Amino acid sequence: MDICELSPAYVRAIAPYQPGKPITELARELGLDERSIVKLASNENPRGLSPKALAAIKAALPELARYPDGFALTQALSRRLGVPMQQIVLGNGSNDVLELAGMAFLAPGCSAVYSQHAFAVYPLATQARGAHSIVVPAKNFGHDLEAMLAAIRPDTHVVFIANPNNPTGTMLTAAELESFLSRAPKNVVVVVDEAYNEYLAPELRCPSIAWVERFPNLIVTRTFSKVYGLAGLRVGYGVCHAQVADLLHRVRQPFNVNNLAIAAAVAALSDEDFVRESYELNVVGMAQLLAGCKRLGLAWIPSYGNFVTVEIPRAGEQSQAAAVFQKLLRLGVIVRPLANYGMPDHLRVTVGLAQENARFLEAMEAVLKD
Repeated sequence: MDICELSPAYVRAIAPYQPGKPITELARELGLDERSIVKLASNENPRGLSPKALAAIKAALPELARYPDGFALTQALSRRLGVPMQQIVLGNGSNDVLELAGMAFLAPGCSAVYSQHAFAVYPLATQARGAHSIVVPAKNFGHDLEAMLAAIRPDTHVVFIANPNNPTGTMLTAAELESFLSRAPKNVVVVVDEAYNEYLAPELRCPSIAWVERFPNLIVTRTFSKVYGLAGLRVGYGVCHAQVADLLHRVRQPFNVNNLAIAAAVAALSDEDFVRESYELNVVGMAQLLAGCKRLGLAWIPSYGNFVTVEIPRAGEQSQAAAVFQKLLRLGVIVRPLANYGMPDHLRVTVGLAQENARFLEAMEAVLKD
């Protein structure tokens, strides 16, 4: 007997998450100098982390023999967001909080609703619990909230919504999202994933944290992996009703966020200049990428994140995106193919530093002429 057959069939059927290719892996595969490689595949902050966060990490090193205590970060978030500490749940990245929602509210016989072309963790969090996925067709590559509302069944326990959405970059307005929340069944948990919230123009951001008081079934998740530049430390959080938070804490690992991540996140949260400068760099970098794509005759999906999803023209009926991706790799440029998101004609490109954006555009021009 194969020991793996002891695992539930729904677990064995999971397709593992595919991260962006690391620089070190590409260097090994193609014999490239790591310093010559540009990675625009994982929506990381090209500036790295803030000096304040780096200093906090160094200061925390002597305390690594101690188990983590998330009080300082929870308190800092409570003060920043204006919510009680009891409504905050820390996660090993915000995807950890998404998994906690799945563990707390999904099981065999339940269903979860999410959009086509949405973040890959939603099906993973659903399938790992033996629950059924209801995938609602996208509308212009974004969430069709009316269709998602109609798709909710009596056995639906969770709805996942990404705003802005990854990998398409589409955004829902505050009015659209608030309307959905007001009409969604109160016995269905609505998880609003705001990993890219800080890359939105301030006037476009939803008052989602304030909505938690009105909608006890709402969980808002955010991360320090994007604009704060702490992707390698894995730290995020969720904000929800205190009773919901209590349930998430019951399935959360006791020390799921490490000491260095906690120290760095507290410092990063206070570095408002770094966040503002990162946002401004993204605005300029996005304009640079879009101008280059326009010059190359490439279409793209309008994006509100720190990335843009580009359509690669077909050769007759044949998709060319995978081939273009491989050619870019050979030129030392890493982007993200999206075939596993049901988008075989698209590549997602992170907004990098000016020279990184230029390197991608030069490489893309060379590939398209090849």
